[in-house]
Amino acid sequence: MSEHAGEIRVAIVGVGNCASSLVQGVQYYQNADENTTVPGLMHVKFGPYHVRDVKFVAAFDVDAKKVGFDLSEAIFASENNTIKIADVPPSDVIVQRGPTLDGIGKYYA
Repeated sequence: MSEHAGEIRVAIVGVGNCASSLVQGVQYYQNADENTTVPGLMHVKFGPYHVRDVKFVAAFDVDAKKVGFDLSEAIFASENNTIKIADVPPSDVIVQRGPTLDGIGKYYA
């Protein structure tokens, strides 16, 4: 953690391509130098927080191919097809089943 008391705790609702890119990006940029320009990021630090201070603490999805799996596996499962930019180690965050409030997409029916 950076030189402050805190972290940004994130719960993901919908482990799709955007979530995959976010999780991979945090892994990829965790050791980025805050004093240099980093391709792909506007800022390495946001206020007192560094990219490495983002911690994923929960994840929810409705896809059976993601539910019950570690977030590091679920981000690459099922219909996800985002470009892989980082190997994400196991996170101990198990994707939980979320409520089906707005239906299931055509690829899951």
